[in-house]
Amino acid sequence: MKKTILICVSLVLGLTAFSQANTSVPIYRRFPTIPEFTVFKAPDSTAFTRNDLKKRKPTVFIIFSPECEHCQHETEALLADISQFKNTQIVMITYLPYQEMIQFYKDYKIADYPEITMARDTQFFFPVFFKIRNLPSIFVYDKKRQLVTNFEGSVKVSLIAAALGKTKT
Repeated sequence: MKKTILICVSLVLGLTAFSQANTSVPIYRRFPTIPEFTVFKAPDSTAFTRNDLKKRKPTVFIIFSPECEHCQHETEALLADISQFKNTQIVMITYLPYQEMIQFYKDYKIADYPEITMARDTQFFFPVFFKIRNLPSIFVYDKKRQLVTNFEGSVKVSLIAAALGKTKT
């Protein structure tokens, strides 16, 4: 009887010790603050990190592909209604090659919008951290750098602006 109990206890302890962490919850949900990151800005490939974000301003991360039609339409809608984001910093991030990002940057005249930073993620950090499944993917953080909400795929710009209205003060 003692052997059976000892075997059962050992089995339970062994299974517990070797069980894996819950990977079904995305990292950004487990750690809902803006993570440490390094990306490289358009047009000059200078490094841009979390420390370069403006303090006490909401942040919207848009993970996109320059060749994605949904991303192109989302960018057009965002630029058409950019006045809703005058107190927000927008960081558009792609993992595709530099030349594709620069062409997108020029085509949409991103340099004309000081609230937008466009950058390239050479380490493929954001797709993994945010567990990207659809493009564009949009992540809204409040001015305390806490996640408010996220959107996958095309979304009305008014919904992004409404999420910013829900950010904590």
